[in-house]
Amino acid sequence: MPETVAQLWEYEAADAIESSAAIVGDKIYIGSLDGTLHCIDLKTGKAVWTKKIKDAGFKASPGIKDGKIYVGDDFGKFHAFSASDGKELWSFETEGEIISSANFLDDAILFGSYDAFLYCLNGKDGKLRWKLESDGRVHATPAIAGGKTFIAGCDGMLRVIEVKNGKEVGKVELGAYSGCSPALDGSKAYVGTFGNSVLGIDWKASKKIWEFADEDRGHPFISSAAVSKGKVIIGGRDKRIHCFEAKSGKILWQFETKARVESSPVIAGDHVWCGSEDGNLYRINLNSGKEIWRFESGAQIAASPSIAHGRLVIGNGDGVIYCFGAK
Repeated sequence: MPETVAQLWEYEAADAIESSAAIVGDKIYIGSLDGTLHCIDLKTGKAVWTKKIKDAGFKASPGIKDGKIYVGDDFGKFHAFSASDGKELWSFETEGEIISSANFLDDAILFGSYDAFLYCLNGKDGKLRWKLESDGRVHATPAIAGGKTFIAGCDGMLRVIEVKNGKEVGKVELGAYSGCSPALDGSKAYVGTFGNSVLGIDWKASKKIWEFADEDRGHPFISSAAVSKGKVIIGGRDKRIHCFEAKSGKILWQFETKARVESSPVIAGDHVWCGSEDGNLYRINLNSGKEIWRFESGAQIAASPSIAHGRLVIGNGDGVIYCFGAK
C-alpha cells in the first residue's frame, strides 16, 4: 500500500458485509448477508454483475480459482459460480451453516461446515473426494501448507490432515474451542480461542510452545492471526489488537480500539491494517504499534481487509464497501 492513502470510491450493497473481498485482476468479488454476490470493478467501484441466491446469505468469503467463484452460504450449500457472469455451475449440500471460506490445493477445494465436517471436493464438478468428521462445528477457513490442511474447530483441537486422502496425521489440544483460522509459518501455527487465549503451536511436534491468557481482562479471540517478520498480530474481543513475538509469545504491543475486534488483521510491509466494531479501519505501525491513520466508516466492521494492486477493499455493517489507495 502507498504511504498516503485516500478513499477512492464506495459501493452500496443491500445488506451488511461480514465477509472479506476476493480481488482478482481488476475485479472484486464479495458476498452480503442478503445472499447477493457482487462483482465490482476495482478501478471504478461500479457493479459488473450481481447474483442473488434465494433464502440464504453469505458470511463466508469467496475464493477464486481458474475462473470460478467458490463460496458457501448460511443454509449449508456450497456453490461454484462463473467469475465472468455469476452463472451457477454446481452446488453441494452440507447439513450445517457454512461460514468457513474455501481454500485450494491444485484442483481440490476445502471448507468446513457447522455439521462438524471438513469437506474436500473436486473443483471441476463439485464431487466429494472425502470428508473428515471432527467433534464440533468447523467455523474457520482451513489453512494449507506442504500438502496438509489445518483446522482449528469447536472441538478444541488443531487438526492436521493430508489433503490427498483426508487422513488425520496430527492434532493438538487447544484447551477451548476456536473459530479462528490458524496462521502458519513453517512448522509453527498461531491461533486464538474462545478460552481467552492465543497459542503458539509446533504442529510437527504436536505441542504448544507458548500460550497467552490475560487473566485481568480476558476475552475470546475470534479474529484470525497474521504472522510476519517474527511477529504475530491478532484482534480480540477485549477491544485490542495484540502483537506477540512469534518465538516466545512475549507481548510486544497492544493497540486499543473502542469496541471488539473480530476483523482479522492484514500485514502489508511494516503496516497492520484491521477493522474494529467501533466502525474504524486502522493502519498501525507493525514495529511500534502506533496509529498511523484511521478511517471512520460509520458502522461496525467485522470483515477483514483485502489488499491487492496497491488498493485496500473492506465492507461494513451498513453494507458499504470502501476502496482505498493512492489518490
